[in-house]
Amino acid sequence: MTEKLRIDKYLWSIRLFKTRSLATEACRAGRVKKDGTNIKPSHEVKIGEVYQVSKAIEKRTIQVVELLTTRVDAKKAVLAYADLTPPEETARFKSMFHAPVLKRDRGTGRPTKKDRREIDDLSESFFDDEED
Repeated sequence: MTEKLRIDKYLWSIRLFKTRSLATEACRAGRVKKDGTNIKPSHEVKIGEVYQVSKAIEKRTIQVVELLTTRVDAKKAVLAYADLTPPEETARFKSMFHAPVLKRDRGTGRPTKKDRREIDDLSESFFDDEED
């Protein structure tokens, strides 16, 4: 017996989206692709297919390993797909959260022109090193 499963329900069940309506909206907005073409929320999922999913600034490539009709816990959900996202893409996404936080002491006032230039140089050098 072959089971039919919609892509929006599958993306929700493997916990890529918090709600099924968010998964449906992502499909309609063109953020879910198969072989570079947009797919509709009613697209039928098959084992072995590869999808590109864009969620905010995060881009993931997944391959269907198992069909899930209901939402399961995170440990089981990870087993239902293979994450084919290139490591450099994942590292680039994670590095955005490790950017230096430039914090000034309270009561020091606004930065001077010299301070501003130093802050800009520091932040530019941090992001330039990441791309190399």
